[in-house]
Amino acid sequence: MIKSLGVFMNMDLNVDVWIEFLKQNWLVIVVALVILFLVLNFVKTVVKWALVLVIAAFIIIYSGISLKDIGNAVETVKDQAADITKSEVLQMMKKEAAEAEITQNGDGTFTIKTPNLEVTGSDGDGKVKVKFHGVSLGEWKVNDTIEAFIEEAKRK
Repeated sequence: MIKSLGVFMNMDLNVDVWIEFLKQNWLVIVVALVILFLVLNFVKTVVKWALVLVIAAFIIIYSGISLKDIGNAVETVKDQAADITKSEVLQMMKKEAAEAEITQNGDGTFTIKTPNLEVTGSDGDGKVKVKFHGVSLGEWKVNDTIEAFIEEAKRK
């Protein structure tokens, strides 16, 4: 019981995880709240608070296990979505390389724009910042596809 409580206390409490937990366990939560309401209204003070603590501990232990599993599932889905997006962007780079327009800055940085992509980086840095339809996808390591995209843009 204490171990489960410790897992719950150390978890990253993500909003998506809480929403998913509430969707899956709403009935347990409603029943617990009804029991708490009944306990608060009908039982004497010492016994009342003892029962409240027991019910609260049950909910925390129960949710700690479920929240961990749900959190792992949410992270897996996010990772898969990021991988799919990255492969789509790399395919888009191949398709739009001929339309790429590069802007070279005096400080060695460049910006390459296509109808759907914007790639910003620095010569010899090994990393670029990528935007897809105006949404930042973060900083990526330069791979063969990105290098070919940059070279194609520089040839114009």
